[in-house]
Amino acid sequence: MSSSQVAKLLLEINAVTFRFNPPYTYTSGLKSPIYLDNRLIVSYPRVRSAIIDSYIEVIKQNIGLNRIDWISGTATAAIPHAAFIAERLNLPMVYVRSIAKKHGKGEQIEGFLKPGANVLVIEDHVSTGGSSIENALAIRAAGGLVTHCVATTSYETDKSITRFKDANIKLHYLVSGREIINTAYIEGLINMEQKKSIDLWFDNPVGWGKN
Repeated sequence: MSSSQVAKLLLEINAVTFRFNPPYTYTSGLKSPIYLDNRLIVSYPRVRSAIIDSYIEVIKQNIGLNRIDWISGTATAAIPHAAFIAERLNLPMVYVRSIAKKHGKGEQIEGFLKPGANVLVIEDHVSTGGSSIENALAIRAAGGLVTHCVATTSYETDKSITRFKDANIKLHYLVSGREIINTAYIEGLINMEQKKSIDLWFDNPVGWGKN
């Protein structure tokens, strides 16, 4: 499935929405005209199946099934995606909490991980790349090997690109933020003025909010 087809599916279920006046405010305080919620994918069986198909296609073509022993989902949004992928590929799975539990065994990784296993990190969306890298570092600390991460979407920010490069992890994604915007424009969901505004946000998210 092409990236534009993935974009159409996300737009179809309103996983991507737009608001300009007022714009959305992220948890970080950042202002944005675009809001992406890939958690909605799990509620639409047809779309969910197609998205997981696309994940499998990317994994087979860009990584190779023989190079993956384990699947690791990033909590919490990517856990369902990781579970569906692990089931399709008949592979064991773990998921990684953002922080270790403060009770019980105090573990950050849930499930059994075999030391030395080649682990594929699954992420729902990459903005700055922080949660994906934390997942990978936790897996490495437990003895796993991580060289690849696959996400549904990525904003392709400079920060995320640098983080993945520094961590020696190759990021793959089904569709980029800019591709989603281009598709939304082609489908008539936003006009040219709105598209230009969103493009400016991708160029400079912090400056966009100030202006």
